[in-house]
Amino acid sequence: MKMIQSRLAFKVPEVKPAVSKEPFRIGKFEVLLDRSKCTACGLCAQVCPTYIGSAIVEYEAFKKPSGILRVTNARAMCEGLVCRKCVESCPTKALTVRINPQYLILGDKRWTADLILSTWEQAESGKPSGRYEYRVGDSGGGFDKIRFDFELEEEVSINEIFEAEDRDTSIVLNRRRDGRPEISIPIPVYSADMSFGSISLRVMVARAIAAKAWNTFTSTGEGGYPNELIPFKDHVITQVATGHFGVNAETVKRARIVCLKYAQGAKPGLGGHLLADKVTPKVAEIREVVPYISLFSPFPFHNVYSVEDHYRHVQLIKDINPKALVSVKVSTPIDVDMVAIGSYYAGANILQVDGGFGGTGAAPDIAKKNIAMPIEYAIPMVHNYLVREGVRDEMVIMASGGIRTAFDVAKIIALGADGAVIGTSELVALGCKRCGNCERGRGCPSGIATTDPALSLLIDPEWGAQRIINMYCSWKKQWNYILSKLGLSSIRELRPKNEVKFRKGRFNHLVHLDHLR
Repeated sequence: MKMIQSRLAFKVPEVKPAVSKEPFRIGKFEVLLDRSKCTACGLCAQVCPTYIGSAIVEYEAFKKPSGILRVTNARAMCEGLVCRKCVESCPTKALTVRINPQYLILGDKRWTADLILSTWEQAESGKPSGRYEYRVGDSGGGFDKIRFDFELEEEVSINEIFEAEDRDTSIVLNRRRDGRPEISIPIPVYSADMSFGSISLRVMVARAIAAKAWNTFTSTGEGGYPNELIPFKDHVITQVATGHFGVNAETVKRARIVCLKYAQGAKPGLGGHLLADKVTPKVAEIREVVPYISLFSPFPFHNVYSVEDHYRHVQLIKDINPKALVSVKVSTPIDVDMVAIGSYYAGANILQVDGGFGGTGAAPDIAKKNIAMPIEYAIPMVHNYLVREGVRDEMVIMASGGIRTAFDVAKIIALGADGAVIGTSELVALGCKRCGNCERGRGCPSGIATTDPALSLLIDPEWGAQRIINMYCSWKKQWNYILSKLGLSSIRELRPKNEVKFRKGRFNHLVHLDHLR
């Protein structure tokens, strides 16, 4: 009863505008103006539904030198080829509309330009837009080929998402009845481990502020526990990775959840790595190493080579902090089901299964695309095996690695997970363009995956936190909508029942586009 009351008492954080700090907002379309023909008659301003026309008149009045009209953050985005009212109304034929070249080169097959732009819009306004695709990418596989059955029957309506009745999206992070806290979080996600060094300290603080606002968690990653995170300690997961950088009894005692990172799905078998120019004196101080020397975490823990070793490892953390939950992060080898049952008998409360396609742009593509099993295959395997062993209801399974959207989270829960761990989507909310330069100290032009003091100033922690808060507010609306379409009252009901047959439980709400009959 107390747990139910605490869920009902939680108040969703307030959505506040958090406008992009880019000098020009990238949109799908742009307006080209032939200044030699424009008379500034104002007709475009009268017919334009998004006030671009007003910008055109101002543009002509100030005699800007370029023939391309850039739409600033203060303006709504051009609806382009769908609208063309300005082009059709212009008496001198001074206007044309084209696809923005910046849009064409933005992103990749998994993180398409539409997914990036839709995430930016959600981070700014707290709701999805009908302008861009916000559910799937264009990878040709994975979540991009999986749909809920209701998506095939009718178009997903933005208005229905806004109007969906609030549903219970909370999950519990400990079901072992081992005397440790039954921590409940109001949404089925928490923030992925990203270390100081891989991202800037200001980004870490922004993620911690957002985690506190949503009463969920973020993780230190393997780079140690900066003092700036101590005010948010009740919402910060301490990670212990193979390099033990910056890890000590104090940081373990501080945490409500401790994560033992055995492997990362983006680079299983390789361990972590941080190149020399990102190991600034501040990073080196926290990691307790020498500045400007490349750091490589070994693989694996050199004191864990068996289930018995694993058990002792988990028990060590539990002995140091009797009140903490222990999460075990593993990648997805072909015997990931055996790994899962081993972690159960080792005493883990949470199993984080990390598939390929996770990690920042610093993770090698050759590893991302060829080693780990995709998360959408690994989760059903783990779920079904734990069901057969009769222990599924005692383990919390959190999925990570390539989960980008609210619909991805719902799909992975329908495949057998309890929730998801989100990393890249939060960075995209902060302005990441997926340029892939995360491994260099000055490589990130958005000030996110950098240790450069000047570049890191591009991210204001309060502004960044609000954008992450807004994104999850949008995701919450989408989860409400999905549950309402499926006739479910709780996101916990979306997880398959403890029946091994594939067509039982909630698998039957999903359809693979390649297997339609």
